[in-house]
Amino acid sequence: MVMKCVMVINADLPTGLIANTAAVLALTLGKEIEGIIGPTVKDGSGHSHTGITTTPIPILKGDAKKLKELRSTLYDEEFSDLLVVDFSNAAQSTNSYEEYTDKISTFTEHDLEYLGIAIYGAKKKVNKLTGSLGLLR
Repeated sequence: MVMKCVMVINADLPTGLIANTAAVLALTLGKEIEGIIGPTVKDGSGHSHTGITTTPIPILKGDAKKLKELRSTLYDEEFSDLLVVDFSNAAQSTNSYEEYTDKISTFTEHDLEYLGIAIYGAKKKVNKLTGSLGLLR
C-alpha cells in the first residue's frame, strides 16, 4: 500500500503561528511514524548530517471552517486507520503539557478550533480528504 502524509494548516494565521503549527505537527509525526526519519548521512567532505524525513510532507491550506470540517470527518469509521495529529486552540494557549491536558479535558468538540492537522495513511484515503486543497504558499 502506498502511504501519504500531509499537513493542513489554517492559512489565515500569522506566519509565526503557521511555522509553530507545522513544527508541532512534524515533531509528533516523527515520533509516531516508524521509519519516517532517515539515518544520518555524510556529505562529500565526510561531514555528518542528521537524518531528515524520508517522506514528502506537502503543507496544504485551509481556513478555520475547513479544518473543523476535516477534523470532524476524520472521526468517521472510514478513516479510523489514519494517523491524525491535530493542533488546537487548547494546545496553542498553554505553556505546559500538564496545562494542556487539563484544559483540553474541559473542551468539547464545539470548543476546539484547529490551527493545523496532519494526516498519514493510505494515499487514496488521504487524497480523498485533501485532494481539493491547495498548497500553502
